[in-house]
Amino acid sequence: MPLTFFSFQNFHNPYILIRLPQNPNRARSTMELGLAIFILALAFLSIIAHSIRFELESGHTKCIGEDIKINSMTVGHYSIVNPNEGIPLPEHHKITVRLFSENGNRQHYAEAVESGEFALRVVEDGDHLVCFSAIDHQPAVNISVEFNWRSGVAAKGWSNVAKKGSVDAMQLELKKIEEMVAGIHEEMLYLRKREREMEELNRKTNTKLGSFSLVSLFMCLSVAGLQLWHLKTFFEKRKII
Repeated sequence: MPLTFFSFQNFHNPYILIRLPQNPNRARSTMELGLAIFILALAFLSIIAHSIRFELESGHTKCIGEDIKINSMTVGHYSIVNPNEGIPLPEHHKITVRLFSENGNRQHYAEAVESGEFALRVVEDGDHLVCFSAIDHQPAVNISVEFNWRSGVAAKGWSNVAKKGSVDAMQLELKKIEEMVAGIHEEMLYLRKREREMEELNRKTNTKLGSFSLVSLFMCLSVAGLQLWHLKTFFEKRKII
C-alpha cells in the first residue's frame, strides 16, 4: 500500500519585546497595548495552528508526524468531510487510523470509521505518526479528511478551565501565558537533552571512525608488505635479483 508522509510542526507563539518609556503613564499604556497584542496573537495562532485537510485515495495511506516529548498530552480529532451535506456517506468512505510512537508501539487504532478521536499522555519521547488508510475500492475515489492535532499546552481544554474556575478573560489569558512559558521551558530542557545525546552519538561515531581508519591503514600496509615479499620471493626464484 503506497505511503505518503507529511511533517506536522507545532507553531510557537512569539515573544513581544517592549521598551518602556520614561513617562509612567505612557509606560502603563505601552504595557497594556503590548499585552493586548500578545493576547490577540496567541488567540489567533491557537486557532490556525493545528487543523489540516487532505485528500486520501482509495487503497492508499498517508501519515502525519509530530515530535512530542514525554508526559505531554496529545489530542486528535479526525473526520471524513461529506461533500454532499444531508446525504449519508457511501459505504466505501471509511478510513482506518493508527497512532504509533517512535519505537513502533501502537497507541491508538480505529478501523473502518467515518470519524473519531484520541486523547492520551505520551509515554515515549520522539516522533509520533498518525497514519490514515482508505479501504480499497474500484474505481478509486478520493476521500477528504479533516484532522485536528494538538499537543502540549494547546491540548488543554481552556474553555473547560474558564467554566470550572469562573475566571474572567484576562485571568484566563494569563493562565494560558503561564502554561505556555512552562511548556517552552520544558521544551528547552528537552532540546538540551537531545543535544547532549547527539553530542554523545557524534563522539562515539568519531571514535569508531578513528579506530576503523587505523585498522584500514594497518591492513593496507600489511597487504603492501605481503606484495613486496611475494615479488621479492618470485624474482629470487627466477634468479632475476
